[in-house]
Amino acid sequence: MATVEEKPLMVVGVDESEQSTYALEWTLDRFFAPYAPNFPFKLLIIHAKPNAVSAVGFAGPGMVEVVPHVDADLKHTAAKVVEKAKGICESKSVHDATMEVFEGDARNILCEFVDKHHASLLVVGSHGHGAIKRAVIGSVSDYCAHHAHCSVMIVKKPKIKL
Repeated sequence: MATVEEKPLMVVGVDESEQSTYALEWTLDRFFAPYAPNFPFKLLIIHAKPNAVSAVGFAGPGMVEVVPHVDADLKHTAAKVVEKAKGICESKSVHDATMEVFEGDARNILCEFVDKHHASLLVVGSHGHGAIKRAVIGSVSDYCAHHAHCSVMIVKKPKIKL
């Protein structure tokens, strides 16, 4: 009896940025749309929702009142990110993508997930920050390229020259 071979897992990290949207569209156009309906990968799209307390970034009087509002806003943003990703997938005839939202730092979430689920490929967008800004705020793509236990593809949105 022939066994059905499991497709390799591709994980795409998304956020609310246009670079993230571009990376997802670029990936679908090159790795999924040309092969429909026999896609070469199982697709999982992940959004890492920041923790409200870390997003607020301070402790002290007033924090208790602020955190629920920040958390509600982060949940609303996460829902919009997932709906947008679903819409992009549907528009490219990719109907079986799985969407997941996890709370925490995107760098850790993505690297831990690909390791735990033995992903073959992690795709992330590039915000194109300079070296100083990258050093201060950290780069998800740079971190993943060095720490993920799978191949990492960083998709850069071309700069439009006028």
